[in-house]
Amino acid sequence: MVLEVSNGDAGPREAAFARIVEEHARFLYRVAHSLLRHPQDAEDAVQDALLKLYRGDAWRGMQDERAFLARVVWRAALDRRKARVVGIAEDGAELRVRDERATPEGAVAETDERELLRELIEALPAELREPLLLSAIEEMSSREVGLVMGIPEGTVRTRLMRARAELKRAFEERQRTGNRKQVTA
Repeated sequence: MVLEVSNGDAGPREAAFARIVEEHARFLYRVAHSLLRHPQDAEDAVQDALLKLYRGDAWRGMQDERAFLARVVWRAALDRRKARVVGIAEDGAELRVRDERATPEGAVAETDERELLRELIEALPAELREPLLLSAIEEMSSREVGLVMGIPEGTVRTRLMRARAELKRAFEERQRTGNRKQVTA
């Protein structure tokens, strides 16, 4: 992904880092994508994080490889998300980001339960959505999610419980009313 090392030319440091990249690249992309929800931004965040790691030596002392790498990518993705909200052009002028809300055609086109659930998850506040995605989609433990997000494990569990309760409420409401646009999570 970020590092191309031929097996014959790799020293121990490069080989160890190449192994990390090879084993965790897809997972790290999913972590970044769950926060950024944009493929190119997620790829860039992973590359930024891996380049930063490669230039330093912090990765050599990792105790929990998966959680450590996820936290580094999570922070890179947060930085990228903050930067894309309001960017600065080369001449110093502020740039506004495009509107990322679904188009009316896109919202009407999707009608199955899986899409409804995705919509409801997207509608959750970030503080509930992010730990839910890391836990449910990335299959991270509450402890790992807490390490990645920099919050206590108990807070992660509380947010997961609240997110699931809100999803259940919104899902049942939409199923009961039959109107996908009437209730927002």
